[in-house]
Amino acid sequence: MPISMRGAIDCDVHPAVPTIKVLLPYMDEYWQDAFVERGIDGFNQGSYPPNAPINCRPDWKPASGAPGTDLGLLQAHALDAFETRYAICNCLYGGQIAVSETMGAAMCRAVNDWIAAEWLDREPRLRASIVVPAQSPELAVEEIERRVGDRRFVQIMIPAALEMMLGRRYYWPLYAAAQRYNLPIGIHAGNMFRYAPTSTGWPSHYLQDYVSNTHAFESQLLSLVHEGVFGKFPELKIVLIESGVTWLPGLIWRAVKTWRGVRAEIPWVRQSPAELIREHVRLTIQPIDGPADAAVLQRVIEQIGSDEMLLFSTDYPHWQFEGNAALPEGIPHRLLEKIMVDNPLATYTRLKETVQ
Repeated sequence: MPISMRGAIDCDVHPAVPTIKVLLPYMDEYWQDAFVERGIDGFNQGSYPPNAPINCRPDWKPASGAPGTDLGLLQAHALDAFETRYAICNCLYGGQIAVSETMGAAMCRAVNDWIAAEWLDREPRLRASIVVPAQSPELAVEEIERRVGDRRFVQIMIPAALEMMLGRRYYWPLYAAAQRYNLPIGIHAGNMFRYAPTSTGWPSHYLQDYVSNTHAFESQLLSLVHEGVFGKFPELKIVLIESGVTWLPGLIWRAVKTWRGVRAEIPWVRQSPAELIREHVRLTIQPIDGPADAAVLQRVIEQIGSDEMLLFSTDYPHWQFEGNAALPEGIPHRLLEKIMVDNPLATYTRLKETVQ
């Protein structure tokens, strides 16, 4: 029986920047000249290989242009088709991989202003994440403070694989700002390409790189727990975006078992890792990484041990499911309303200001 998703809150859709050229009007004169003179104003810095099937579902492909670049198609495919109340735009682009901190900050600033003008201003159902330059927490905080007054921005977004572990004090100013403004930190699958995405070197194929994002999420989550981030910032919420779901129970079990044996070395972690993760961490459901057997997926979700952690998402326009089956079989019926509405509203508190 089809599940109605009317009024759901989609926590992950992807408007795409066609090329840097569309961002130039949102940059100051220096950076406009710099991108043109360096010949990189037409460079494609999207997240997926452009022609990879996963980049866009066949029935969502535009007649021309790159997937995710047409507001009308996003409205028809991701908002109207699912009868979505709100959708959060997570724009993935090259600002966070630039080696230059100032160039990265300029690109993030332009992306945020472009999203506001070209998407949020034109569609009242859209909200967005503030894209920040993870290369510099100082510049990231500046961008948060520049954009935080626009209540349509409901989250701060960074990639999963950075230059160091996220629990390190280097990043704590970012968490302080997030807590101060009551904004979740969205950690999205992705890589700044400073290091190999696996512990044993660079993969040979995109398939390996893509699946290896799970390792990054696991490592960063453990770092946040064991470095004491949640103790220092007790109101902080972390959203793992496109992390998958089924890896979490095993990680929790192992983290708890090991913490019991070596907790003397981290006395500031006074709660079990399981308690901290369930209190502070949320996960989007697409792309779901569960088996085809709905009963097995249901058991895994029960093993997570919380009905507050999962958030509805479609990952539009990426090809993660067919038709309107954004909610995979195996999610217990009692959780559906919480996943689609209650959990997103509890996580993104700014949505409550305009919810109808």
